Amino acid sequence: MHAEHLETTFGVGPDTISVPRICPADDISTQDFPDAISDDIFCKIVAVIRIAVPYTGMIISTRENQAVREKALHLGISQISGGSRTSVGGYTEDVRPTDTEQFDVSDQRSLDEVIEWLMELGFLPSFCTACYRAGRTGDRFMELCKSKQIQNCCHPNALLTLKEYLEDYASPATKALGEKLVQAELPNIPQEKVREVCIERLQKIAQGERDFRF
Repeated sequence: MHAEHLETTFGVGPDTISVPRICPADDISTQDFPDAISDDIFCKIVAVIRIAVPYTGMIISTRENQAVREKALHLGISQISGGSRTSVGGYTEDVRPTDTEQFDVSDQRSLDEVIEWLMELGFLPSFCTACYRAGRTGDRFMELCKSKQIQNCCHPNALLTLKEYLEDYASPATKALGEKLVQAELPNIPQEKVREVCIERLQKIAQGERDFRF
């Protein structure tokens, strides 16, 4: 109903929807909340939201454990975090600080481990922020999403940004897996010209150039 209201009033629906729930924290136990949502109901909510607003990005955080995150990915989640830290200055520390965390992080794997996991599950990780930078927001973004034309940008941008990650940050195992995935995905770009440009830019990224986008 809220999505319908946004559409009617402003001409655009929600850009993203997150699905937080009561989780353990420093001074909070889920046992204090008898109506807290179970894993099964949580996943059902994800599925229902995906059916209701198929064009909207859906976010799940590292507060959920790996098993729940994996199940939710197959039900409609499209954005997922990795390597999150909730303590002040946590990202500047080599080892995760645990005494100052604002709340528990259930999935404590590194970003590299999450990226490798996603690819092993058959997903294509993307670090793309091109739409925001190109001004494809609001009604422009919604029109592209609902017509499925956004795929012409999202897919090649996912390959380009993943390639940058593989070159600059990935472990050897993740890089090897990612390189195979990039090559396997290239034929799935339907427009020949876009595919050719993408291949050219992938080669330039390997040579040290950065920040390409469609």
